[in-house]
Amino acid sequence: MRKTLEKYLPERAVALCITLIKDHSVNLKIVNQRVTRHGDYRRLPDGSHKITVNASLNKYRFLITLIHEIAHLVAFEKFGRQIKPHGLEWKRTFQGLMLPFIHPDVFPNKVVPLVANHFRNPSASSDTDARLSLALKQYDEQLKENSYVFEIPIGSIFRIHNGKIFKKGNRKIKRYECSELATGKMYLFQPNAEVELIKD
Repeated sequence: MRKTLEKYLPERAVALCITLIKDHSVNLKIVNQRVTRHGDYRRLPDGSHKITVNASLNKYRFLITLIHEIAHLVAFEKFGRQIKPHGLEWKRTFQGLMLPFIHPDVFPNKVVPLVANHFRNPSASSDTDARLSLALKQYDEQLKENSYVFEIPIGSIFRIHNGKIFKKGNRKIKRYECSELATGKMYLFQPNAEVELIKD
C-alpha cells in the first residue's frame, strides 16, 4: 500500500493516511478520472467501506479528496446514517482529520494559508473555493490548453467537458452568467471552471 500511495500523496502525508485507512478498514480504490467527482464513499452490503479517488488528481487534491471521503465514513459511524452528507457533523469531522496535514511539510508554503482558510468552514467541494482551487490547479499535469472562465473576455464562446457550448456573460456576485448556445438557457459558472475557448 505504501508504494502505491507514495505515487499519489505528498511524501509527509503517506504514513498518517495509511494509519487512517487501516484504522477505519477502508477498501481504497484509485480509479480513472470521472469528470463529475473527485472521489466517492460507499458502505457496502457486507459492512465494509469502499472509497474511490481519481488517479488523475494532483497529490494535494488527492489528499484532500481522500480525507473528505474518510470524513464521510467517520461521521456516519460516529453520528449515525441520518446525518446530512455535508452537514455540520461531517464538517467538524473533516476539519479534525485534516488538521495534522495543514502544514508546510505537506502543502507548499503558498498553499498552506489557503488550505487553512478553507478548513475554517469546509464546503462539499474544494472546487467551490475559487482561490484554493486555482492554487491547487497549478500542480495539475497540463494535458491540454484550457482556460478558466474568469480569464476569457465577456462574449467569448467556450466548450465544457461534456461538449456543450456557451457564451460568457456578466459576473453575478461570485459567478458568471453564461448562455448555452443550443438552448439559450442561462447557467452560472464558477470563475475557476476550466473551459476550452473556441477561437473564431
